[in-house]
Amino acid sequence: MLAKLSTRPAVRRCTGVGAVALALLGAGLPAAGTDRPQPDLSRFYRQKITWSACKGPGMPKDLQCGKVTVPLDYARPGAGTLDVALARYRATGRSRGSVLLNFGGPGGAGIRELALDGKDFMGLTNGYDVVTFDPRGVGRSSPVSCGDGTDRVAAATGDGADLGDPQAVLEQVRKAAAECTAHSGPVLPYIGTVNVSRDLDVMRQALGDEKLNYLGFSYGTRLGAVYAAQFPGKVGRLALDGVDTLTEPLAEQGLAGAAGQQTALDDFLDWCATDIACPFGDDRRAAGERIVQLVRSLDEDPVPTEFGDRFSGQDLVGAIGQALYSRQLWPLLERSLASLVEDGDTRGVESFAAGGTASSSVRTGDGGLVDEDEVPPDNLPAALMAVNCADDPDRPAAGQIAGQLRRLREEYEQASPVFGRYRLTQLVMCYGRPRGTDFVRDRVKDVHTPKMLLIGTRGDPATPYRWTVETAARLGPSAVVLDNRGEGHTGYSSSTCVHRKVDDFLLYGDLPASGSSCGADREPGVG
Repeated sequence: MLAKLSTRPAVRRCTGVGAVALALLGAGLPAAGTDRPQPDLSRFYRQKITWSACKGPGMPKDLQCGKVTVPLDYARPGAGTLDVALARYRATGRSRGSVLLNFGGPGGAGIRELALDGKDFMGLTNGYDVVTFDPRGVGRSSPVSCGDGTDRVAAATGDGADLGDPQAVLEQVRKAAAECTAHSGPVLPYIGTVNVSRDLDVMRQALGDEKLNYLGFSYGTRLGAVYAAQFPGKVGRLALDGVDTLTEPLAEQGLAGAAGQQTALDDFLDWCATDIACPFGDDRRAAGERIVQLVRSLDEDPVPTEFGDRFSGQDLVGAIGQALYSRQLWPLLERSLASLVEDGDTRGVESFAAGGTASSSVRTGDGGLVDEDEVPPDNLPAALMAVNCADDPDRPAAGQIAGQLRRLREEYEQASPVFGRYRLTQLVMCYGRPRGTDFVRDRVKDVHTPKMLLIGTRGDPATPYRWTVETAARLGPSAVVLDNRGEGHTGYSSSTCVHRKVDDFLLYGDLPASGSSCGADREPGVG
């Protein structure tokens, strides 16, 4: 789950299984108890991956890249295919198979993330090949784009938007949806977690693993839960960190997100007010009021940036939201806010913004991988909107949305005077797009799988801790909860305790008792 349109901060042979059973598995349906003939997916499940050194700037020498081919539409596998890009670090000793990573988003490119932060996962190479991928519609795997539509959505819902005139906002969002369709090619109708989960099972088989071992972060926990519901018999060891909601509509997600971000901001201000360099002073209550005043002031009178743009209060809210993803960023956020308050210098806070919104064209049509430099600059926000809308079955009419905006505005601002308005725009994100699937909300529950580990972080600004508890209850007795009493989005990379317990589970099958906890790590300079 992400603030605004940005990112986080994600198998062995089936011996003796015939083509019909493989087709049923690929369709995400049980092999028994169905009367309808299922599409034959056996050719996708028979493929093997050819690995070679990853090409491109910044790619580690020991990172290998490959691909699998999957159906564009699993209901009609003969109607077209696309390639899904993969990368791996080989196991350092004897490999017991693979562990697949999804870093979240939706819209996060796994290969780039593993290339940048692979050191965090080297412990897992003691027993596994560590594998990640760019999901369909993301990164090198048929990336979607909205062209100028991304800027249109930002303008319609940003600091200059008149949310008191929802019809005008919705018209701009509808036009943006049409631009996304025009720029994204044939993959757009088949994007979404249900199909990515099916791709994941093709990967599992192509990697040669009987069971899927998996570590998912943030949105990646939604993907892991969907896989558990679709392929319960293929679940190995699943660890889900920063657990997403499976049931809340966009209105409730936005409200929970605003409250979670406000909690994270309050934690930051508690720390900041004890430091002599805090630009808001040492009075904690006054510090909270001053940051609200700063946002409102910048919305009324944005300041120029070094590139000639205007930096608004909502731009600041987005930047703060990204900085709160990690406690390690607090000192840098403090210095950046000081530069903004004291000198009007936006460079520091701008550096926290992620996800381009520039217009771009992209090769579409053949489903093959694109080069890194062909990925559209707006792929992250375009994929985020596309996947979240594909997973959401609600499509209220314009009049209903207008009523929600009026009714919920005060409630959002009560949840967070800083992030409330910013998150309220989630209500309009899917307007003008086809209705999404009800699979996630209605069918991902009561899974019959081996035990899986769910990690929730108390101070998480993006996936509130209560979502971990709610999702665990929904998944049933298979879910084991680890309570990370720290701050930031997800725990694996920020908590020594969480990191150890996740590795122990994935490598050795050692699970903590459900409800056990990890204390917060303290970073140097963060108190």
